[in-house]
Amino acid sequence: MMGPAHSLSGAAAWLGVGAAAAASGHTMPWPVLVAGALICAGAALAPDLDHKAATISRAFGPLSRGLCEIVDKLSYAVYKATKKPGDPSRSGGHRTLTHTWLWAVLIGAGASVLAITGGRWAVLALLAVHMVLAIEGLLWRATRGSSSDVLVWLLAAASAWIIAGVLDKPGNGADWLFTEPGQEYLWLGLPIILGALVHDIGDALTVSGCPILWPIPVGRKRWYPLGPPKVLRFRAGSWVELKVLMPAFMVLGGVGGAAALNFI
Repeated sequence: MMGPAHSLSGAAAWLGVGAAAAASGHTMPWPVLVAGALICAGAALAPDLDHKAATISRAFGPLSRGLCEIVDKLSYAVYKATKKPGDPSRSGGHRTLTHTWLWAVLIGAGASVLAITGGRWAVLALLAVHMVLAIEGLLWRATRGSSSDVLVWLLAAASAWIIAGVLDKPGNGADWLFTEPGQEYLWLGLPIILGALVHDIGDALTVSGCPILWPIPVGRKRWYPLGPPKVLRFRAGSWVELKVLMPAFMVLGGVGGAAALNFI
């Protein structure tokens, strides 16, 4: 699945969580709903950190390109070290380590720990990084070309500063779901985990499938490419993704957001 669809699915997923939270009596304050949707939209691009041609590889210039090279090599090394006889040979690490449930949980948990131990600047950094990715994914037409990078970074930094300021105000959600002293922003890891998992599920719908279950073995494979029957899969960037799934994500996100805010 391509970057724009991943970001839309991430935003829609968090808005759906907001609707479920409202139905269960844990209604999200609107800043949490908005911030979480943007974080989730950004986090839904992050698993492609193992792919040098992905949106995330150019999002932060040379820094992200270099990081993609490192993650690709790390993922490939992990694949070779842990594969079983049924797993095919590969020449790179794309759709391996960063496309698993374990990676999603570890990244989200790490973000939560950073948020509650690193103070305001850590929260701002997490927000800014995911704002950059969300802008790149959701506004992909407007952000094409390297000339737009600085504008994207400035917009993301300004958005992060504003969102953090709003969340910090009493009742606006810094302590949503986790209310004990010192647990402010512990919830920030949740949209990051969800975004990564939604990315993996989206890739599982494509022809190649996705090894979400690693390191749990399935038969003779540890990197089993989970997905629906092949007749129901599609190629990334095909009309199914562009004409069916992306509009569906927009509709579902709108309905979820309206339900989360008790409009319906």
